[in-house]
Amino acid sequence: MLNKFFKRTKYITVSQKSLRDASEDSEVKPYIPNGMWVKCSKCKRVLYKSDVDRNNKVCQYCGHHFRMSAKERIKLIMDADSFEEFDVNMESANPIGFDGYEKKLKNMIEKSGIKEAVITGKGTIGKMKAVACFMDSNFMMGSMGSVVGEKITRAVEKAIELKLPLIIFTTSGGARMQEGIFSLMQMAKISAALNRLRNEGLLYVTVLTDPTTGGVTASFAMLGDIILAEPDALVGFAGKRVIEQTIRQKLPEGFQSAEFLLEHGFIDSIVSRNDLKSTLKKILVIHDRNR
Repeated sequence: MLNKFFKRTKYITVSQKSLRDASEDSEVKPYIPNGMWVKCSKCKRVLYKSDVDRNNKVCQYCGHHFRMSAKERIKLIMDADSFEEFDVNMESANPIGFDGYEKKLKNMIEKSGIKEAVITGKGTIGKMKAVACFMDSNFMMGSMGSVVGEKITRAVEKAIELKLPLIIFTTSGGARMQEGIFSLMQMAKISAALNRLRNEGLLYVTVLTDPTTGGVTASFAMLGDIILAEPDALVGFAGKRVIEQTIRQKLPEGFQSAEFLLEHGFIDSIVSRNDLKSTLKKILVIHDRNR
């Protein structure tokens, strides 16, 4: 019966001989190409990857938001052909001589297809101009090193120069340990630049995606004039176990979820990914200085 099921499925390529062999030998299994299916971590359903991709990487059954790359998010949020990237060729060095760091960076570049854990630039969202930064967890878990900090700081300064609103999509495991104190300095550097943006009266919006943790949460992620988050996004500073061991108290279930933060006033709204572009457009229209 199982063999007949796979025979009818147009995505499975199994020869008639293989099917006959499978019926005679229970250990022979139909061929299923890699990457065709994904499992939802929330509802545990097995889904066609193509269906998930068509729905902007949102589970059609339970609404779980799978993680997106920076390039996928740019395609989703920015108007077609409107995005102009800043600092395209900027790459990390090894400021403290951390052993094996250069090799790891090279592997990450080859694997992820990007040169650092953030892509910055300007473009339009529903024809509204903005400077935008897109962090990517596929590159060393979106960790914030010198280049990430520098690219975001330059994007803030560009927003000031062009008198444009700034939007940052955050996802990060925190500061990058391979750069030591240089990574921690980026928290203050970006925060200082954002203060200059604020003094200019320009809008700053953050969109917290899964996961946003560590030094990113402790700095620019929570400094937005408007703070949005995707459903079920993990947002926090230290891990649950570390906090419990430090304060010697049991923490409530889901205390680092976007829903918990919304309930306790840390963020302004939770927005489904499929509604995110239209929501951002409305925010930009309302705060348009040229109206």
